[in-house]
This record gives sequence, C-alpha cells and structure tokens, in this order.
Amino acid sequence: MNYMELIRQRYSCRRFADRPVETEKIETIIEAGRLAPTATNAQPFRIWVIRTPEALAKARTVTRCHFDAPVLFVIGGKPDTAWVRQFDGRNFADVDATIVATQMMLAVEELGLGTTWVGWFDAPKLQELFPAMQGYDLVAMFPVGYPAADAVPAPKHTQRLSRDEIAEDL
Repeated sequence: MNYMELIRQRYSCRRFADRPVETEKIETIIEAGRLAPTATNAQPFRIWVIRTPEALAKARTVTRCHFDAPVLFVIGGKPDTAWVRQFDGRNFADVDATIVATQMMLAVEELGLGTTWVGWFDAPKLQELFPAMQGYDLVAMFPVGYPAADAVPAPKHTQRLSRDEIAEDL
C-alpha cells in the first residue's frame, strides 16, 4: 500500500476486538515515533505505553474515550528541552510531540491495527496517576488494538473541505 492509500484507508477506530496486541507491533509503533523529525532534532518527547491491567484501569479513569482498547499510548512534549523560535519565543515541544504521534498513528494503520486520536482526557489527573508524565505537555492518548468486526468510520469521516478551502496560492 502506498502512502496516499494508507492515509485514505485510516479512520478513527472506536471499537476494538478482545485480542491482545503483539509486542513486536508495539515496538514498531514506538520506532515510528522515535524516527519522527523534530525541530533541531531536539527530540523533546516521551511515549508511554499503558498495557498492564493495573495501568489500564488507572488510565481509563481520566477519559471515557479509551474504548476498552488493550493498549493506550500517551505522547507528550517536554517544553524545557524543546527548540524555541527566537523571533517570537514559540516553543515547539507540542509540535514535535504531535509529529511523533502522527507517525505512530500511521504505523498503527499500516500494521492492521486501529486507533483514534484522543484529546479528551484529564491531563493533570493522568500526570498525578503516572508521575513520570509530569513536566510534559500531553498532546495525545491513543487507544490501540485490532478493530472489532463491526468497527466502521464515523459518518463524517469522508467529508473534507475542498483544496480551495484549505490552500491558497500566493
């Protein structure tokens, strides 16, 4: 499958089969994030893999959008180690972490798994439950697993703005 096919095929999966995700696939997803480009290659991000029953139970208390997936990834950027644009002081920790998360999301799809980008979670509570996350700007939580047999894209999935609505030639 080529890249354009991959991004067209991917959808936000919100129903997962009761099937574990193989360690090799989890490691491939992490590697996709590790290889992501970051500003000045500062790599100011961290990836947390939540997969033990105890850790999943804790993490599921901070969002209703876990969809009972067997694995949750949390991605965060560390502002104090990120590149800062000198002209306006813009810190790129969240941008870098988002690039990492996007590459991971596409790797999930390529591996035959499903996920959705979850932003609806209580980040302060998550950081309280998992102290290793403190000091990071948590940009995404991904429930990951094998799509359930009845998993389908949301009705609005294929609705996209036209090229003229999103791009401007100058």
